[in-house]
Amino acid sequence: MILIVDDIKANIIALKKTLELHNIEVDTAESGEEALKKILKTNYCLIIMDVQMPGLDGFEVVKILSGNKRTKEIPVIFLSAISVEKKYIFKGYETGAVDYITKPVDTDLLILKVKTFIKIYEQKNELRVMKDLLSKEIKIRKEAQDNLEIKIAERTKELVLKNEELELKNHELQQFSWVVSHDLNEPIRKIQIFIKIIKDLYLKENEKAIDYVDRTIKSAERMQTLITDLLAYSRLSANVKPEKTDLNIVLQEVLSDFDYLIERKNAIVKTGGLPTIDSIPSQLRQVFQNLIGNALKFSGNAETPIIEITSELIKTKDFDGEISPDGKYCRIIVSDNGIGFDEIYLDRIFIIFQSLNDRQTYEGTGIGLAIAKKIVEKHNGLITAKSQIGKGASFIIVLPLKYENQN
Repeated sequence: MILIVDDIKANIIALKKTLELHNIEVDTAESGEEALKKILKTNYCLIIMDVQMPGLDGFEVVKILSGNKRTKEIPVIFLSAISVEKKYIFKGYETGAVDYITKPVDTDLLILKVKTFIKIYEQKNELRVMKDLLSKEIKIRKEAQDNLEIKIAERTKELVLKNEELELKNHELQQFSWVVSHDLNEPIRKIQIFIKIIKDLYLKENEKAIDYVDRTIKSAERMQTLITDLLAYSRLSANVKPEKTDLNIVLQEVLSDFDYLIERKNAIVKTGGLPTIDSIPSQLRQVFQNLIGNALKFSGNAETPIIEITSELIKTKDFDGEISPDGKYCRIIVSDNGIGFDEIYLDRIFIIFQSLNDRQTYEGTGIGLAIAKKIVEKHNGLITAKSQIGKGASFIIVLPLKYENQN
């Protein structure tokens, strides 16, 4: 809205009609005093002010406006038919006016200037709104950042403390495992020795007693195996630095350990070339030991158990990854022609203490495959199996050739 200030009503009416023809909203005041009252209550985008007025003249009104924080930015155009001398024009600009027009007024020029000031006013308002929004946004973001930094610092401190606590607990657990392993194994070993002595010296003629003693010895052996497997499982949480490992050497060491069992079962073991990867050799040795040991154990009634170990390089860390000579991962498959299992139990076989078979027929602790899974995952790899009852099983392992830090 524009405010026209003039003490002559005819001048106000003429100018108001001219501006309204151009759809410009107009308000009026017939004195400097009335103008000040209206300006304090209403926001105007421009004031067209007559210079010569009784009471407060135009110069005095503008001087008052320029001293007020809220009104000093309102543009003022002076209109004067009397004060056309340069000194009055200079005075008009000095008091804070943006223009000084002498009468008779060039209407077209005045309309053009008025529209320009209206546009400038609207742009200023838009900029002010944007500035306010930006200020609020900056404030909100700064508060959010400050809060986030505080939360991150608190969380970091909490995680450091938790990590220290976890390391301490882990250390205590390892010590506990070693102590328990020794303390439990020792009495079991003595039980085995004394039971065997009793059997050999005092129970030669008593078949029923010998049967009970043999069962006791077998139970003690199972307990000893369980303690050993549990200790092996607990050791996997320890941090060990990986090294370059020729898996062919690891596999041959494992097969060498099974020489007697392979020969006794008349088994055939077929091996292909395995890659050299970054690994913890002792742990991958345990993986092969568990998988080949299971293949021999669960060979069933097969006259010739066949175990095949193959490997191929693949592009991606995926069980079905595409074969590539430049692949960054290897896929190792350990397959057999044993009793197999129903794949609906696939998730179960890798869980500690889980066994799908009768432990009276097939001895075991149900920890071997859980250990294998934990070792493979510790190497940032994958393990799964495919099988059908009576048609053998294939265990598929995917491992990266280069060590990948998982932290």
